[in-house]
Amino acid sequence: PSQSVIPTMTEDMARSAFLSFVNSKCCYGNKAAGELVIQNLRQMTVYRYRLETYHESRLSEWTFQPFTNNLVDGPQNGASPRPWDIKVQAPPMFQDDTKKFRVPHSSLVKACHKCQGRGRHKCSACHGAGRMRCVTCSGARHRKKQQKRCKMRSGTGRKRCSTCSGRGNKTCMTCQGEKKLLHFIQLIITWKNKVFEFVSEHQLNFPGELLSKVNGENVFKDENVYPIVDFPKPEISLASQRAITEHNAAFATSSRILQQVSREAR
Repeated sequence: PSQSVIPTMTEDMARSAFLSFVNSKCCYGNKAAGELVIQNLRQMTVYRYRLETYHESRLSEWTFQPFTNNLVDGPQNGASPRPWDIKVQAPPMFQDDTKKFRVPHSSLVKACHKCQGRGRHKCSACHGAGRMRCVTCSGARHRKKQQKRCKMRSGTGRKRCSTCSGRGNKTCMTCQGEKKLLHFIQLIITWKNKVFEFVSEHQLNFPGELLSKVNGENVFKDENVYPIVDFPKPEISLASQRAITEHNAAFATSSRILQQVSREAR
């Protein structure tokens, strides 16, 4: 780092950056920015340390779907592989993604537990009757005030149930009317990039989150990540050690680290 040369900010560079910012806003005028008199430029050095850990986690759980007479890859075809033994194509490095896979040889067929294998169940709105009480006369066939025969529903006091279309039962939504369910182990693989970022102490009077968007000079980039030792700014070394310890501890049991990249800029 001692051999790096930090560019010196000139008045023209500062004005150009200010104008660029103003022009990026649709409602800002650039006249004031162009006529602004710069009285003083003060240069300060801020170090930013960033650790990216791209990891993969795997979770297996039982699930089911309607059985449509497809081939059943069950235990008769062999033992199911363990979650980490299943080979899958990972997305590009540092790109978040989630994919689900059916574990080989884990399937079995059972009668639907919701409808007991009937494919349909009693309508909860009409309780299987297919017809419901008329809301105009409340099923009494006469209007209470005038004591006249209700003209709605032909005076029967009942109407066809709109929930089940008068059938008294509905298709089971669990098995979609197939009567059986295919149970299998589903493997859920998640790829996620976890980021640790630290900015050294500074006296700059503006929001710290803006510093993470600044394009500074890269001091180093390391893909074989080790804690930084003897950096001119001790706080950067401490941040590096803390970041690596936290990430490694977080992913040591449930995930696998695919790649780590550490960057330090100023």
